[in-house]
Amino acid sequence: MSDDQQQVFQAADYLVAAYAEERLTDYFQAFAPDASFVFHTAEQRIESVAEYRRVLARWAAEDGFRVLNCLSYDRMAQLWDDTAVFTHSVETRISTRVGEATLHERETIVFRREEDGRWLAVHEHLSPAAASPPGPVGEA
Repeated sequence: MSDDQQQVFQAADYLVAAYAEERLTDYFQAFAPDASFVFHTAEQRIESVAEYRRVLARWAAEDGFRVLNCLSYDRMAQLWDDTAVFTHSVETRISTRVGEATLHERETIVFRREEDGRWLAVHEHLSPAAASPPGPVGEA
């Protein structure tokens, strides 16, 4: 594993841990201010960290949304110069006014290396994982 890949994994680990522990200041600092977000749970694309903060605050106020835990696995980092694409599977335990639930999702986070060498997330895309892994092509 290259040093750059290791740094991307560390940036992703920091982001996921901050989210899992609801350290929102740390979590949002892992993103560039102009980062964009596409979540299957949101009605539309979120076009900045400021907008995401408002959406998350609304979810908390209206639905009682809280993150209880978040696990990352099946991870990969691909690099092209100062851009990295990090993909992983995510298991997130949440709580709302309805009760607790465990979400199984796949996520892509695009990172950009800043002039100071830090890797900041510039785009996040979250989609639901299949209920069960698909079989080989042609299997019914």
